[in-house]
Amino acid sequence: MNKQIIATDHAPAAVGPYSQGVRLGDFVFTAGQLGIVPGTKDFAGPDIESQTRQALENVKAVLEASGSCLQHVVKVTVFLQDMEEFSRMNVIYAGFFGDAPPARSAVQVAALPLGGRVEIEAVAEACDCEDVKEGCGCC
Repeated sequence: MNKQIIATDHAPAAVGPYSQGVRLGDFVFTAGQLGIVPGTKDFAGPDIESQTRQALENVKAVLEASGSCLQHVVKVTVFLQDMEEFSRMNVIYAGFFGDAPPARSAVQVAALPLGGRVEIEAVAEACDCEDVKEGCGCC
């Protein structure tokens, strides 16, 4: 299988020796995305809601750069700085995945890079927009 490195200006640049995403065969793996506004080093806001929304927008941007989209996500991992914020994160998260959400794990960690409140990574099916159902976000 051919490994393709994914990079986009529509998500924050990697802050270390890793790729924003990797496409391997029919799957796309995103790096963990913080709630940082692309092109800056600033969080979208200090609260869990704004950081969750931006982290998911960043995941979406990496997926779209790879030829996939949120509709094709099969697994998400959410890393929380404080599990007490789970329900607030979950409200924002639910708005991105609709009625058929992917499998998910959510864990509390001791700390996140740059002092973030949430980091989100995803695994998705690659989509080349051939034989795709109406409404696919990849096209």
